Amino acid sequence: MKTILTQLKFVKWLSAEDMHATSKNWLLELKFIRDEQHFFEDLIRKYIFQLIAPDQFKASAKIVDSLAALNKENEKLINLIQKHENDLKIMVDGKDQLIEEEIYKVEHKRLIEIVDEFLKEYKNLKQSVFSTIKTIVKKEKKKIT
Repeated sequence: MKTILTQLKFVKWLSAEDMHATSKNWLLELKFIRDEQHFFEDLIRKYIFQLIAPDQFKASAKIVDSLAALNKENEKLINLIQKHENDLKIMVDGKDQLIEEEIYKVEHKRLIEIVDEFLKEYKNLKQSVFSTIKTIVKKEKKKIT
């Protein structure tokens, strides 16, 4: 007997209020990430000499490149979600625009996936940054003692 794997995807019906709240939360989180990225850039500047050392250079270069790419992606997402938020009027204007409303819902579902993937990538980058800096700080402490 051969089993067939299927993926079931639970899709919750989203009201305009739910989509608005979700969009607002995304914007808050992405703007916090923007601030956090500035912190990481400052942290990298502080430890730049240790990061360009031969034993750290390859990993550091990858982190810096990833940080720059995610920074650009974060800004694009912020703009995309702000536009999406502005387009919410289609859902609440009281007019029956079934096609436009369905397009908006599909776009919202697509944004759910995009933001979720971005947050996973960002979390991985964040762990890499902290792991690398932690290693450098430990080496610095050993040199001092």
